[in-house]
Amino acid sequence: MTWEPDRLDDQAHLSEADPSGMLPAVAASAAQVRTGARVAAEAHLDRLTAHGRPRAIVVAGMGGSGIAGDLLAAVAGSGVPLPIVTLRSYQLPGWVGATDLVIAVSGSGDTEETVSVATQAVRRGCTLLGVGPAGSSLEAIALQASATYVAVPVKGQSRANLWLLAIPVVVAAAALRLVSVEPGLYERVASSLEDMAHRCRPSSDTFINPGKALAMDLAESVPVIWGTSAVTRVAAARLTGQLGANAKYPAIYGELPEAGHNQVAVFDGPMAERDIFADTSGRTLRLVVLRDVEEHPQVTRQREAALRLARDRDVPVTELVAEGAHPLERMASLIGLGDYASAYLALGYGIDPTSVSAITELRARISQ
Repeated sequence: MTWEPDRLDDQAHLSEADPSGMLPAVAASAAQVRTGARVAAEAHLDRLTAHGRPRAIVVAGMGGSGIAGDLLAAVAGSGVPLPIVTLRSYQLPGWVGATDLVIAVSGSGDTEETVSVATQAVRRGCTLLGVGPAGSSLEAIALQASATYVAVPVKGQSRANLWLLAIPVVVAAAALRLVSVEPGLYERVASSLEDMAHRCRPSSDTFINPGKALAMDLAESVPVIWGTSAVTRVAAARLTGQLGANAKYPAIYGELPEAGHNQVAVFDGPMAERDIFADTSGRTLRLVVLRDVEEHPQVTRQREAALRLARDRDVPVTELVAEGAHPLERMASLIGLGDYASAYLALGYGIDPTSVSAITELRARISQ
Protein backbone atom coordinates (compact mmCIF):
# COMPACT_ATOMS: atom_id res chain seq x y z
CA MET A 1 0.00 0.00 0.00
CA THR A 2 1.34 3.39 -0.95
CA TRP A 3 0.35 6.83 0.16
CA GLU A 4 -1.00 8.87 -2.73
CA PRO A 5 -2.11 12.34 -1.56
CA ASP A 6 -3.77 13.15 -4.88
CA ARG A 7 -6.43 10.61 -4.00
CA LEU A 8 -7.80 12.95 -1.35
CA ASP A 9 -9.07 15.38 -3.98
CA ASP A 10 -10.24 12.69 -6.41
CA GLN A 11 -14.00 12.66 -5.86
CA ALA A 12 -14.48 9.42 -7.80
CA HIS A 13 -11.87 7.66 -5.67
CA LEU A 14 -13.30 8.95 -2.40
CA SER A 15 -16.67 7.50 -3.36
CA GLU A 16 -15.49 4.19 -4.81
CA ALA A 17 -12.94 3.44 -2.07
CA ASP A 18 -15.51 4.04 0.67
CA PRO A 19 -18.30 1.64 -0.36
CA SER A 20 -19.84 1.39 3.11
CA GLY A 21 -19.85 5.14 3.62
CA MET A 22 -17.54 5.94 6.51
CA LEU A 23 -17.27 9.58 5.43
CA PRO A 24 -21.08 10.02 5.34
CA ALA A 25 -21.24 8.29 8.74
CA VAL A 26 -18.80 10.81 10.20
CA ALA A 27 -20.81 13.61 8.60
CA ALA A 28 -23.88 12.33 10.49
CA SER A 29 -22.29 13.07 13.89
CA ALA A 30 -24.42 16.18 14.45
CA ALA A 31 -27.60 14.23 13.78
CA GLN A 32 -26.39 11.57 16.21
CA VAL A 33 -26.04 14.14 18.99
CA ARG A 34 -29.59 15.36 18.45
CA THR A 35 -31.00 11.85 18.19
CA GLY A 36 -29.08 10.62 21.22
CA ALA A 37 -30.40 13.50 23.32
CA ARG A 38 -33.95 12.92 22.10
CA VAL A 39 -34.10 9.16 22.72
CA ALA A 40 -32.46 9.64 26.12
CA ALA A 41 -35.15 12.17 27.07
CA GLU A 42 -37.85 9.77 25.88
CA ALA A 43 -36.35 7.03 28.10
CA HIS A 44 -37.00 9.21 31.18
CA LEU A 45 -33.54 8.79 32.67
CA ASP A 46 -34.57 10.89 35.63
CA ARG A 47 -35.91 7.59 36.98
CA LEU A 48 -32.34 6.80 37.94
CA THR A 49 -32.61 9.35 40.74
CA ALA A 50 -35.13 7.11 42.53
CA HIS A 51 -32.18 5.04 43.77
CA GLY A 52 -30.34 8.10 45.08
CA ARG A 53 -26.83 9.08 44.05
CA PRO A 54 -24.76 5.94 43.35
CA ARG A 55 -21.55 5.21 45.21
CA ALA A 56 -19.75 4.81 41.87
CA ILE A 57 -20.48 4.61 38.15
CA VAL A 58 -19.03 1.84 36.01
CA VAL A 59 -19.37 2.28 32.25
CA ALA A 60 -18.89 -1.03 30.45
CA GLY A 61 -18.13 -1.01 26.73
CA MET A 62 -15.64 -2.18 24.15
CA GLY A 63 -14.02 -0.39 21.23
CA GLY A 64 -15.96 2.64 20.06
CA SER A 65 -18.61 2.04 22.72
CA GLY A 66 -16.05 2.11 25.53
CA ILE A 67 -15.09 5.70 24.71
CA ALA A 68 -18.46 6.72 26.19
CA GLY A 69 -17.14 6.02 29.69
CA ASP A 70 -13.94 7.99 29.17
CA LEU A 71 -15.97 10.83 27.67
CA LEU A 72 -18.28 10.92 30.68
CA ALA A 73 -15.41 10.99 33.18
CA ALA A 74 -13.75 13.85 31.31
CA VAL A 75 -16.96 15.87 31.04
CA ALA A 76 -17.70 15.34 34.74
CA GLY A 77 -14.19 16.52 35.62
CA SER A 78 -12.08 16.07 38.71
CA GLY A 79 -14.68 17.68 40.96
CA VAL A 80 -17.24 14.90 40.54
CA PRO A 81 -18.05 13.44 44.00
CA LEU A 82 -17.77 9.78 42.99
CA PRO A 83 -15.53 7.58 40.86
CA ILE A 84 -16.43 7.03 37.19
CA VAL A 85 -14.70 3.94 35.86
CA THR A 86 -14.58 2.63 32.29
CA LEU A 87 -14.56 -1.16 32.14
CA ARG A 88 -13.28 -2.97 29.07
CA SER A 89 -13.40 -6.62 30.08
CA TYR A 90 -15.63 -9.58 30.86
CA GLN A 91 -15.45 -9.29 34.63
CA LEU A 92 -17.15 -6.77 36.89
CA PRO A 93 -14.69 -5.78 39.67
CA GLY A 94 -15.34 -7.35 43.05
CA TRP A 95 -15.95 -4.01 44.76
CA VAL A 96 -18.97 -3.20 42.57
CA GLY A 97 -22.24 -3.82 44.39
CA ALA A 98 -25.85 -2.85 44.94
CA THR A 99 -25.12 0.81 45.63
CA ASP A 100 -23.37 1.33 42.28
CA LEU A 101 -24.66 2.25 38.82
CA VAL A 102 -23.49 0.13 35.89
CA ILE A 103 -24.00 1.64 32.44
CA ALA A 104 -23.61 -1.01 29.72
CA VAL A 105 -23.00 0.47 26.25
CA SER A 106 -22.89 -1.62 23.08
CA GLY A 107 -23.31 -0.55 19.48
CA SER A 108 -24.41 -4.03 18.50
CA GLY A 109 -26.17 -4.81 21.75
CA ASP A 110 -24.56 -8.21 21.64
CA THR A 111 -20.95 -7.46 22.55
CA GLU A 112 -19.82 -10.51 24.51
CA GLU A 113 -17.84 -8.67 27.17
CA THR A 114 -20.49 -6.02 27.78
CA VAL A 115 -23.35 -8.51 27.95
CA SER A 116 -21.34 -10.49 30.50
CA VAL A 117 -20.82 -7.42 32.70
CA ALA A 118 -24.50 -6.42 32.45
CA THR A 119 -25.53 -9.91 33.56
CA GLN A 120 -23.20 -9.76 36.56
CA ALA A 121 -24.51 -6.30 37.46
CA VAL A 122 -28.07 -7.63 37.61
CA ARG A 123 -27.01 -10.57 39.77
CA ARG A 124 -25.29 -8.25 42.25
CA GLY A 125 -28.29 -5.95 42.50
CA CYS A 126 -26.62 -2.97 40.85
CA THR A 127 -28.67 -0.28 39.20
CA LEU A 128 -28.34 -1.01 35.47
CA LEU A 129 -28.67 1.35 32.52
CA GLY A 130 -28.32 -0.12 29.05
CA VAL A 131 -27.58 1.79 25.85
CA GLY A 132 -27.77 -0.02 22.53
CA PRO A 133 -30.07 -1.02 19.67
CA ALA A 134 -33.57 -2.36 20.08
CA GLY A 135 -34.09 -6.11 20.02
CA SER A 136 -30.59 -6.90 21.27
CA SER A 137 -29.29 -9.22 23.98
CA LEU A 138 -28.45 -6.18 26.10
CA GLU A 139 -32.02 -4.90 25.90
CA ALA A 140 -33.34 -8.34 26.86
CA ILE A 141 -31.18 -8.35 30.01
CA ALA A 142 -32.34 -4.85 30.94
CA LEU A 143 -36.01 -5.62 30.37
CA GLN A 144 -35.85 -8.84 32.36
CA ALA A 145 -34.29 -6.95 35.26
CA SER A 146 -36.79 -4.06 34.96
CA ALA A 147 -33.81 -1.81 34.32
CA THR A 148 -33.70 1.36 32.24
CA TYR A 149 -32.76 0.96 28.59
CA VAL A 150 -32.10 3.57 25.90
CA ALA A 151 -32.73 2.09 22.47
CA VAL A 152 -30.64 3.96 19.89
CA PRO A 153 -30.92 3.56 16.08
CA VAL A 154 -27.37 2.36 15.45
CA LYS A 155 -26.26 1.93 11.84
CA GLY A 156 -23.03 0.30 10.72
CA GLN A 157 -19.92 0.05 12.89
CA SER A 158 -20.09 1.06 16.57
CA ARG A 159 -17.12 3.38 16.12
CA ALA A 160 -19.17 5.38 13.61
CA ASN A 161 -21.93 5.88 16.19
CA LEU A 162 -19.97 7.43 19.05
CA TRP A 163 -22.31 10.35 19.72
CA LEU A 164 -25.45 8.26 19.44
CA LEU A 165 -24.08 5.98 22.18
CA ALA A 166 -22.33 8.56 24.35
CA ILE A 167 -24.92 11.33 24.61
CA PRO A 168 -27.44 9.18 26.56
CA VAL A 169 -24.66 8.43 29.06
CA VAL A 170 -24.09 12.17 29.58
CA VAL A 171 -27.85 12.73 29.85
CA ALA A 172 -27.99 10.08 32.60
CA ALA A 173 -25.16 11.76 34.52
CA ALA A 174 -26.90 15.11 34.14
CA ALA A 175 -30.08 13.60 35.60
CA LEU A 176 -28.01 12.56 38.61
CA ARG A 177 -26.58 16.11 38.79
CA LEU A 178 -23.06 14.87 38.22
CA VAL A 179 -22.39 16.99 35.14
CA SER A 180 -23.45 20.50 34.25
CA VAL A 181 -25.59 20.60 31.11
CA GLU A 182 -26.99 24.05 30.48
CA PRO A 183 -29.86 24.59 28.01
CA GLY A 184 -28.72 24.45 24.42
CA LEU A 185 -25.51 22.48 25.07
CA TYR A 186 -26.36 19.52 22.87
CA GLU A 187 -27.45 21.83 20.07
CA ARG A 188 -24.16 23.72 20.32
CA VAL A 189 -22.24 20.45 20.12
CA ALA A 190 -24.31 19.40 17.11
CA SER A 191 -23.75 22.75 15.42
CA SER A 192 -20.00 22.45 16.00
CA LEU A 193 -19.97 19.01 14.40
CA GLU A 194 -22.04 20.33 11.49
CA ASP A 195 -19.49 23.06 10.92
CA MET A 196 -16.70 20.48 11.00
CA ALA A 197 -18.59 18.35 8.48
CA HIS A 198 -18.85 21.34 6.16
CA ARG A 199 -15.17 22.19 6.45
CA CYS A 200 -14.08 18.55 5.99
CA ARG A 201 -16.49 17.63 3.19
CA PRO A 202 -14.97 15.48 0.41
CA SER A 203 -15.39 18.23 -2.20
CA SER A 204 -13.27 20.63 -0.13
CA ASP A 205 -9.68 20.75 -1.41
CA THR A 206 -6.86 19.54 0.80
CA PHE A 207 -5.30 22.96 1.32
CA ILE A 208 -8.45 24.28 3.05
CA ASN A 209 -9.82 21.00 4.45
CA PRO A 210 -8.61 20.42 8.05
CA GLY A 211 -9.44 16.69 7.96
CA LYS A 212 -7.42 16.11 4.81
CA ALA A 213 -4.61 18.35 6.10
CA LEU A 214 -4.32 16.31 9.30
CA ALA A 215 -4.29 13.09 7.26
CA MET A 216 -1.43 14.57 5.20
CA ASP A 217 0.49 15.28 8.41
CA LEU A 218 -0.04 11.76 9.74
CA ALA A 219 0.78 9.92 6.51
CA GLU A 220 4.14 8.16 6.36
CA SER A 221 4.79 8.88 10.03
CA VAL A 222 4.56 7.14 13.38
CA PRO A 223 2.10 9.36 15.29
CA VAL A 224 2.66 10.02 18.99
CA ILE A 225 -0.55 11.71 20.10
CA TRP A 226 -0.69 13.60 23.39
CA GLY A 227 -3.52 15.27 25.24
CA THR A 228 -2.89 18.02 27.76
CA SER A 229 -6.03 17.49 29.87
CA ALA A 230 -8.64 14.83 30.58
CA VAL A 231 -10.73 16.22 27.72
CA THR A 232 -7.98 16.11 25.12
CA ARG A 233 -6.68 12.75 26.37
CA VAL A 234 -10.04 11.24 25.39
CA ALA A 235 -9.71 12.84 21.96
CA ALA A 236 -6.15 11.47 21.68
CA ALA A 237 -7.33 7.97 22.59
CA ARG A 238 -10.21 8.24 20.12
CA LEU A 239 -7.89 9.35 17.30
CA THR A 240 -5.49 6.49 18.04
CA GLY A 241 -8.35 3.99 17.97
CA GLN A 242 -9.80 5.43 14.76
CA LEU A 243 -6.41 5.35 13.04
CA GLY A 244 -6.17 1.67 13.90
CA ALA A 245 -9.70 0.71 12.91
CA ASN A 246 -10.25 3.00 9.92
CA ALA A 247 -6.78 3.42 8.43
CA LYS A 248 -5.26 0.21 9.86
CA TYR A 249 -2.49 2.53 10.99
CA PRO A 250 -0.53 2.27 14.27
CA ALA A 251 -0.22 5.15 16.70
CA ILE A 252 0.34 5.65 20.41
CA TYR A 253 -1.29 8.15 22.72
CA GLY A 254 -0.58 9.65 26.09
CA GLU A 255 -1.34 12.59 28.33
CA LEU A 256 0.91 15.20 29.84
CA PRO A 257 2.37 15.22 32.42
CA GLU A 258 2.66 11.39 32.38
CA ALA A 259 3.93 11.32 28.79
CA GLY A 260 6.80 13.56 29.89
CA HIS A 261 7.97 10.78 32.20
CA ASN A 262 8.19 8.03 29.55
CA GLN A 263 7.04 8.66 25.99
CA VAL A 264 9.19 11.75 25.52
CA ALA A 265 12.21 9.42 25.51
CA VAL A 266 11.28 8.24 22.00
CA PHE A 267 12.54 11.57 20.67
CA ASP A 268 16.03 10.12 21.14
CA GLY A 269 15.21 6.71 19.65
CA PRO A 270 15.57 5.03 16.26
CA MET A 271 12.14 6.13 14.99
CA ALA A 272 13.14 9.78 15.44
CA GLU A 273 16.26 9.47 13.28
CA ARG A 274 16.31 10.93 9.78
CA ASP A 275 18.77 9.93 7.09
CA ILE A 276 19.22 13.00 4.91
CA PHE A 277 21.18 10.92 2.38
CA ALA A 278 18.51 8.23 1.95
CA ASP A 279 16.90 7.85 -1.50
CA THR A 280 13.46 7.63 0.09
CA SER A 281 12.23 9.01 3.36
CA GLY A 282 11.44 6.43 6.02
CA ARG A 283 8.63 6.61 8.53
CA THR A 284 9.63 8.77 11.47
CA LEU A 285 7.87 10.06 14.54
CA ARG A 286 5.34 12.86 14.39
CA LEU A 287 4.26 14.47 17.63
CA VAL A 288 0.59 15.46 17.62
CA VAL A 289 -0.39 17.63 20.58
CA LEU A 290 -4.08 18.14 21.34
CA ARG A 291 -4.28 21.27 23.47
CA ASP A 292 -7.01 22.40 25.82
CA VAL A 293 -7.87 25.85 27.08
CA GLU A 294 -8.05 24.35 30.57
CA GLU A 295 -4.52 23.13 31.24
CA HIS A 296 -2.75 22.94 34.58
CA PRO A 297 -0.04 25.63 34.58
CA GLN A 298 2.68 23.03 35.02
CA VAL A 299 1.26 21.02 32.12
CA THR A 300 1.47 24.14 29.96
CA ARG A 301 5.14 24.47 30.88
CA GLN A 302 5.75 20.80 30.09
CA ARG A 303 3.93 21.09 26.77
CA GLU A 304 5.97 24.09 25.70
CA ALA A 305 9.23 22.43 26.75
CA ALA A 306 8.32 19.15 25.03
CA LEU A 307 7.50 20.94 21.79
CA ARG A 308 10.88 22.71 21.87
CA LEU A 309 12.55 19.38 22.59
CA ALA A 310 10.86 17.74 19.60
CA ARG A 311 11.71 20.58 17.24
CA ASP A 312 15.31 20.64 18.44
CA ARG A 313 15.52 17.02 17.30
CA ASP A 314 13.73 17.67 13.99
CA VAL A 315 10.69 15.67 15.06
CA PRO A 316 7.77 17.17 13.10
CA VAL A 317 4.98 18.57 15.23
CA THR A 318 1.25 19.12 14.74
CA GLU A 319 -0.66 21.22 17.29
CA LEU A 320 -4.45 21.25 17.49
CA VAL A 321 -6.45 23.35 19.94
CA ALA A 322 -9.84 22.31 21.31
CA GLU A 323 -12.60 24.85 20.68
CA GLY A 324 -15.64 25.62 22.79
CA ALA A 325 -16.63 26.61 26.32
CA HIS A 326 -18.03 23.34 27.68
CA PRO A 327 -15.81 20.23 27.93
CA LEU A 328 -18.22 18.32 25.67
CA GLU A 329 -17.91 20.99 22.99
CA ARG A 330 -14.14 20.99 23.19
CA MET A 331 -13.99 17.22 22.98
CA ALA A 332 -16.33 17.20 19.98
CA SER A 333 -14.18 19.72 18.11
CA LEU A 334 -11.15 17.41 18.27
CA ILE A 335 -12.95 14.09 17.91
CA GLY A 336 -14.84 15.29 14.83
CA LEU A 337 -11.61 16.40 13.16
CA GLY A 338 -9.81 13.19 14.10
CA ASP A 339 -12.62 11.00 12.76
CA TYR A 340 -12.38 12.71 9.39
CA ALA A 341 -8.58 12.53 9.35
CA SER A 342 -8.57 8.78 10.04
CA ALA A 343 -11.01 8.15 7.19
CA TYR A 344 -9.05 10.34 4.78
CA LEU A 345 -5.79 8.65 5.77
CA ALA A 346 -7.33 5.30 4.91
CA LEU A 347 -8.58 6.56 1.55
CA GLY A 348 -5.20 8.12 0.76
CA TYR A 349 -3.67 4.67 1.13
CA GLY A 350 -6.46 3.08 -0.91
CA ILE A 351 -7.91 1.31 2.14
CA ASP A 352 -11.62 0.79 2.80
CA PRO A 353 -12.06 2.58 6.16
CA THR A 354 -15.03 0.45 7.17
CA SER A 355 -13.51 -3.00 6.61
CA VAL A 356 -12.13 -4.72 9.73
CA SER A 357 -11.27 -8.17 8.40
CA ALA A 358 -8.59 -8.85 11.02
CA ILE A 359 -11.03 -8.10 13.85
CA THR A 360 -13.66 -10.32 12.24
CA GLU A 361 -11.15 -13.13 11.81
CA LEU A 362 -10.00 -12.81 15.42
CA ARG A 363 -13.56 -13.06 16.70
CA ALA A 364 -14.18 -16.08 14.50
CA ARG A 365 -11.11 -17.84 15.82
CA ILE A 366 -11.92 -17.31 19.50
CA SER A 367 -15.52 -18.43 19.01
CA GLN A 368 -14.49 -21.85 17.69
